[in-house]
Amino acid sequence: MENDKLFNGLSVVSTLGLVCWMFTEFYGGMIFNLIVFFPIIILIILLYGFSFIETIVSIIKQGLSKNKFRVIVHSLLIFGILLSSIFKSDLFKSKRVMTAVLKDDQYNYTLIFRENGSCENEINGSVGYFDKIYGEYKLLGDTIVFTRKPYKNDFLPDTILIDKKENAIFITKDEQGNFSKKKGFLNHFEIQ
Repeated sequence: MENDKLFNGLSVVSTLGLVCWMFTEFYGGMIFNLIVFFPIIILIILLYGFSFIETIVSIIKQGLSKNKFRVIVHSLLIFGILLSSIFKSDLFKSKRVMTAVLKDDQYNYTLIFRENGSCENEINGSVGYFDKIYGEYKLLGDTIVFTRKPYKNDFLPDTILIDKKENAIFITKDEQGNFSKKKGFLNHFEIQ
């Protein structure tokens, strides 16, 4: 009976720890947090592995009815993974109109434009860094005007140009204020 309480507590703590670590993907990335909190996360992973194996052994020896609590707790991790996958998918979002990617030395920026006028900038960086910034846009011919920029600084201007011949979205202008239509480093997004 005392061992059951210990293993029940171990399953709760380790499962909640893994679910919390998994959801750090939305706040800077799991790998980044693994590096920063390495000893704590490794301990949680090891505890979860031990708890999961102990639960399987206990089910084999005592049956499912005596281990319902631990099975439910361990199922929370699967539920968390499913919930995270559904949230990241396009299942409940407006249809994509266009997707474009800009790659630099440290980051990949993916602009996703949707039918309802919303857009997203998914930023993937080194060491598992991830961020998503939401914005809104209007399409005026071959020009995209951001009514709410999907970026926190001046990296993206308020207006960008779509060039279907070059299969690119240009973001920089020359001295005369015209869009620079020559592909160069960090001056365009490649349309997917």
